[in-house]
Amino acid sequence: MPPSDDGDPHLAEFGYRQHLDRSIGRFSSFAAGVSYISILTGTFQLFYFGFAAGGPAYVWSWPLVFAGQLMVALCFAELAARYPVAGSLYNWTKRLGSATTSWLAGWVMLTASIVTLAATALAYQITLPQLWSGFQLVGDGTGTYDVAVNAVLLGGLLITFTTLVNAFGVRLMSRINSAGVFIELVAAVLIVVVLALAVTRGPQDVLFDTGGRGEGQPLGYLGAFLVAALASGYVMYGFDTASSLGEETKEPSRTAPRAILRAITASFVLGGLILFFGLLAAPSLTDPQLSSGSGGLQYVLLSVAGTGLGKAFLVCIVVAVTVCCLAVHTAAIRMTFAMARDNALPAGTRLAHVDPRRRTPVVPAVLVGALAVGVLLLNVRQPQVFTALTSMAVVMIYLAYLLVTGPMLVARLRGRWPGPAQPGRFSLGRWGLPVNVLAVAWGTGMAVNLAWPRREIYNATGPQHWYLQWAAPLFIGAIVAVGLAWYLLRQRKRTGVLPEHAAVIDPIPPPTPA
Repeated sequence: MPPSDDGDPHLAEFGYRQHLDRSIGRFSSFAAGVSYISILTGTFQLFYFGFAAGGPAYVWSWPLVFAGQLMVALCFAELAARYPVAGSLYNWTKRLGSATTSWLAGWVMLTASIVTLAATALAYQITLPQLWSGFQLVGDGTGTYDVAVNAVLLGGLLITFTTLVNAFGVRLMSRINSAGVFIELVAAVLIVVVLALAVTRGPQDVLFDTGGRGEGQPLGYLGAFLVAALASGYVMYGFDTASSLGEETKEPSRTAPRAILRAITASFVLGGLILFFGLLAAPSLTDPQLSSGSGGLQYVLLSVAGTGLGKAFLVCIVVAVTVCCLAVHTAAIRMTFAMARDNALPAGTRLAHVDPRRRTPVVPAVLVGALAVGVLLLNVRQPQVFTALTSMAVVMIYLAYLLVTGPMLVARLRGRWPGPAQPGRFSLGRWGLPVNVLAVAWGTGMAVNLAWPRREIYNATGPQHWYLQWAAPLFIGAIVAVGLAWYLLRQRKRTGVLPEHAAVIDPIPPPTPA
């Protein structure tokens, strides 16, 4: 027998009954957002790209992206306080826009999350072989496909692990995730201290050093900086994971909004300090290792901390990558489950089935893992295609966010925004409209910047192909077109809460005779 409804009025409002295990506490909710952003994964994985494109001054992109994403996070926090439901973006847009917009937001976010899971798993290749050469399982790393194939092998093992953990249940997932985030936060603080004690130059040597980037380009350094800003844009998202676990969180209307804002703020502070002090402590700002995928910030840390301590920190980075993949996988599962119980995905009944003993959707865990491994295999012989695909996934996540903040703004302007939130719950109040406007403007600008057909992003290495350079509009257009065609022509009229997930409405007792 399925567990009875726990009385959450938000689920009844959406027409659902409680099936998932409501066991996530405050720190675990916060950890879900932090682990998806994963400051150690993102900063160490993408530092070389940002530095190569924008030089030391690219560090300015970090506070810029934070300011923009904070506007989005504030909007999400307000929605999480009102609607703490699984598959947050998908269900929020139900209340803000049309059914088609809601489905599209879920479809885009789900597709992007599967690709993001595969891309994040590749981060093992950047760190593990630097810890021990034995992790280079394929060749010695000098062969044409040694690194690519090894990255797929290590990433596949990681995705297998996250699949098993998520299939076992949310309690195990949250315990592993919380422990990993605790290690990551402690390591981040220690890395900041180690780098700060090893500084060799002043801030002015970093903040205003463009490294000669942008010379001879039409937009000058601005063009180079816009490319470099993608390194920060690729990191600071995923804070909505805390709200996607709303049906499994205790007191979600209070816990999830705080977790969202704390996750993005903590990530900004610690990640920014790591980048800043890393540049101040680098042995030389002209060292080509800084802009090398095999060097980057890991090279700086090993140089200033020494081999022993440096490798201890690299172990913490491996932990961060692991829980990041776990969080991405978890978020994709909740989106799959949320859409499936509305019969909005193929095989909805099977995808929405909740294991009665583990109280978690097992089939989506396996499916998402299998699809991510399938995407990962593209990296074996087509690393160009995989790189373009991972960049497009980030574009799609920003688009999914826009499909929430855009209808939210329209609802405000048309006077359809709900009244004041219940006392004690997060609300933007009179700041809601300006914050919402800024969130939409930021999301639009960043999505355009991310999707712009640049060779250095979508076709960085030869041979050059026009379809790779224009991959973002072509691929995203195809994903949207195919998805919408299936939904509008086949599934739209069949959607609706599946009977086993429908809220049980207590019958109104007949009036007592006078």
